[in-house]
Amino acid sequence: MANNYVFHSARLGFRNWQAADIPLMAAINADPDVMEFFPSVNTYEQTAAFVARMQTLFAAKGYCYFAVDRLDTGEFIGFIGLADPTYEAHFTPCTDIGWRLAKTHWHHGFATEGAQRCLQYAFTTLHLSEIFAIAPKINLPSIHVMKKIGMQQQDNFMHPLLAHDERLRECVLFRVKQ
Repeated sequence: MANNYVFHSARLGFRNWQAADIPLMAAINADPDVMEFFPSVNTYEQTAAFVARMQTLFAAKGYCYFAVDRLDTGEFIGFIGLADPTYEAHFTPCTDIGWRLAKTHWHHGFATEGAQRCLQYAFTTLHLSEIFAIAPKINLPSIHVMKKIGMQQQDNFMHPLLAHDERLRECVLFRVKQ
């Protein structure tokens, strides 16, 4: 598998998606704890569509929310990477950074390590000038990671895709420049 990695960090390998990842990611997306800060869990079909979108984005731009494996075990643990939001907001178009990991891999520093490495890839390889991050205001674990990787809060905004979800609609916007 190592030959398929676009890049790696000390403990993680980042790669494009494969069909075999769909059931693994679908299991993560079906976990209510993982999806606590989303309107609902995702179906298998939604996950398959997500993987297809990531493959298309990677082919077009050289980045996506990468499939991530632990290098020590080869185990798929979720995604960390870069994507382009598809909704309209005052800060779009832009490139954002995001992550979603299986619950068994929380609290090991993987999200922070992976996000730091993705920022390095964005700035040094892709030559992007800035990266954004978006999360519901109540998603304190993700906001903590954003701060740890050097991002600064820019704004609070009402997310257009979450307008009818009182619990999630107020979001934070973080940014880091090269």
